[in-house]
Amino acid sequence: MNTPRARVLVVDDDETVSEILSRYLVREGFVVDTVADGTAALAQAAAWQPDLIVLDLMLPDVSGLEICRRLRASESSSVPIIMLTARGEERERIFGLRLGADDYIVKPFSPREVAARVASVLRRTNGSLGASGDEPITLTTAEIDVDLRGRTVRVAGTEIALTPREFDLLVFLMRRPNDVFPRSELLERVWGYSVGDASTVTVHIRRLRAKLEANPMEPKHIHTVWGVGYRFTP
Repeated sequence: MNTPRARVLVVDDDETVSEILSRYLVREGFVVDTVADGTAALAQAAAWQPDLIVLDLMLPDVSGLEICRRLRASESSSVPIIMLTARGEERERIFGLRLGADDYIVKPFSPREVAARVASVLRRTNGSLGASGDEPITLTTAEIDVDLRGRTVRVAGTEIALTPREFDLLVFLMRRPNDVFPRSELLERVWGYSVGDASTVTVHIRRLRAKLEANPMEPKHIHTVWGVGYRFTP
């Protein structure tokens, strides 16, 4: 039985960029659809239910940031999103990560890099950090329960919505309680990047605290070890 190919929706109003990305992604075995504006992106995300969205921030009608916000507020909240940003859009990039984007790539970029990032995000989303072998299928503290196979998280009995990358980061930290990890190591171990912007980790940590902690300003579980990194305390 053949494994279904992952579906990738590319959202970019530059026809050349869309064509090149589509060609490389198809070559890597993905099913690809492209749209050129935000309105079409929202409609196609709902109708086609892609496994991942490559999303340009600068679109002619609805901005990429607004698309990200709407997707995270909808039933499509778990779809991984990789943002495409211009080199000078640092503020928008950080804002996009805070809204729930899983990753970003700065233009100009290599199509091979985009294809590799897409494969990396999907690989992790589809369970590379899930339960395997003799490992437990759940991770539990007094308040947090994580179902590794179902990729669900409950806090005090209430299920919360995490993006794929937030889930992976939480699982990695919970599997190694009380160990301290630098941002660079988390970027490599959770994102799979030996080189990258460590602020991506910082934003994801903030998002996790906002969703998991009763008081994110005085976290009980996800602690900052100043000058070193982050630690999960059960």
